[in-house]
This record gives sequence, C-alpha cells and structure tokens, in this order.
Amino acid sequence: MSEYFVNRPLHRAPVHPGEILREDVLEQLGISTHEAAERLGVSHQHLRQILDCSHPITAEMALRIGKFAGNGPGIWLRLQQNYDIWMAEQRLSDELSRIETASVPCYTA
Repeated sequence: MSEYFVNRPLHRAPVHPGEILREDVLEQLGISTHEAAERLGVSHQHLRQILDCSHPITAEMALRIGKFAGNGPGIWLRLQQNYDIWMAEQRLSDELSRIETASVPCYTA
C-alpha cells in the first residue's frame, strides 16, 4: 500500500481511517470483522466501532493495524489526524476566523 499526502484545505471531509480499513484492507483480504478483531487482539465491538467510523484510531490501534496490514502505524495516525483536524476546523471555523496570526520577528545571524 503506497502512501500519499493530503493537500490542504480540503472542501470535503477526509475519509475516516475506519472506512479505509473496512473497504480496502479487510475487503481485499476477504476476512470477517470477527477474524480481523481476533488477529488484531481486540474485541469485535471495538473494531466494529472503528469500522463504523464512530471511534478514532488510537496510537495503540495504529500499531496493531500497521503490523496487520504491513504498512506501519504512521499512515493510520496521519489519516486519523487529517480527519480530526478537518472536523475540528468545521466546528471552530467562527472562532478561528477571529484569531489573529501573531507575527514573529525574524532574527538573522
């Protein structure tokens, strides 16, 4: 699985990593949620919540999924981070528009 980087700002929500795990990884492997949960060492309920996009992928879960999928934890954490940041930006858009960016003086050596 190759890695890609997201250009911001997006005009739609990034895909939740649970959807990628469900639609791309588990479907390609042809395994059930029960089997995947067993192989990941987590409960079926916990994995189902991630696959339903109602729970985030934590660092611990990223380690498990990265090992399982063979692509490491970093991509799973970045996918979750992109999703979380976009959602937070939507919730905080009014507040963020009122925050002025501080200017930091440049120092030369």
